[in-house]
Amino acid sequence: MEKINKKRILLIIAAIFAVTVFLCWQIFFDVNSVYADDSINEIENKLEKEEAEKAKLEQELGGIQRSVNSTQYEIQKTENLIKQAEENIERSKKELEIASERISLQRESLRNLIQEFYYNQKNPLLYSMLNEDDLSKAFSEADHIITINQKLYDTIGDIKQSRVDAEKQAEEIEKEKDDHEKLLDMKEDQKYALLSDKAETQSDINEKEATIGELNAKLAKLRSNLSGYLGKSYDASDIKDAAKFASGATGVRKDFLMGMLTIESDLGRFTGGCTAVKSNMNSSRLKIFKDICEELDYKWKTRKVSCPPSNYKGTGGAMGVAQFMSDTWLGYKSSIASHTGHNPPDPWNLTDGVMAMALKLAKGGATKKSGECNAAKLYLSGTTSSTYNWYCKKVLYWADNYESKLDD
Repeated sequence: MEKINKKRILLIIAAIFAVTVFLCWQIFFDVNSVYADDSINEIENKLEKEEAEKAKLEQELGGIQRSVNSTQYEIQKTENLIKQAEENIERSKKELEIASERISLQRESLRNLIQEFYYNQKNPLLYSMLNEDDLSKAFSEADHIITINQKLYDTIGDIKQSRVDAEKQAEEIEKEKDDHEKLLDMKEDQKYALLSDKAETQSDINEKEATIGELNAKLAKLRSNLSGYLGKSYDASDIKDAAKFASGATGVRKDFLMGMLTIESDLGRFTGGCTAVKSNMNSSRLKIFKDICEELDYKWKTRKVSCPPSNYKGTGGAMGVAQFMSDTWLGYKSSIASHTGHNPPDPWNLTDGVMAMALKLAKGGATKKSGECNAAKLYLSGTTSSTYNWYCKKVLYWADNYESKLDD
């Protein structure tokens, strides 16, 4: 009887312990779920605030850029006026040279007139009239003397006026040039100030983008944790949904992801036509590939991967829509699982594959549009060499035109 009672007591204790553990787990689950929900709401509010501030900064940047453009136009206009003034100065110099030559001629003419006048003064009119048979000729000479005298005055006046006009014109052009140069200096200072404001505003935008990227990553992680508590995982229905989900989790632009997917696997339509044996992958990658297939319950010998490239030396073996090599996939497994809820993640699964691509691109700097080109080159070659600019250009082209691919 005592043995039976002891058994019952032990069973009761075990039952109480099981109930206690269950209740503790339930409390832990509820607390963490509530905490995750609260944190998600808090981060979403921060995200909304940061995006609004970023939009405001971008608007300010647009206004600054318009001012820069306007100032640059004024600078070019002023530079043209200075150039025109310099041309006028050159023309004025030539006119001064011509005027100087004209003055020289006028001086020579004046000298001749003076000589003639002096000669006539030596032969007074009365003397001429007494010695001339023809009285009309004497009067004619008198008129000639008066004319010479008038010409003397006119010539002297012309010389003075020519010099005054030429000097005045030169002074006006020089003053005009000085005014334009002062205006140019002022506009240049204004331009540099605007460019400084632009650089500062762009820096603020970059900071906001970085903050938004961090918040998106935190948000994705919290959502993933919450999915883990609730026993849920995410599965995209198509390539665009997968790209949108991955973009929200990593901060990499959705259109850029679509451009990459177009180049890498024709938007998931062609993920490889060779087996692992024919792919030429090395023994280390092959071993990891076998482990991945075994973990996912796939037959490694028949699983399709990319073929070796025909246009240059290299190996195949890239898996799924993102065309990851097995050793590279191994480095991203845990991050992929934390975002999609798939454990283990599957390189041939649409959601996991696109998430892997987004994570790798984010690591390469693609959370900023300015970093997309280098991120694409790193994705292909592991370097940012200009040798692979062609690849970057193709990706960015399809980032703008992938919609046409979806309609094919």
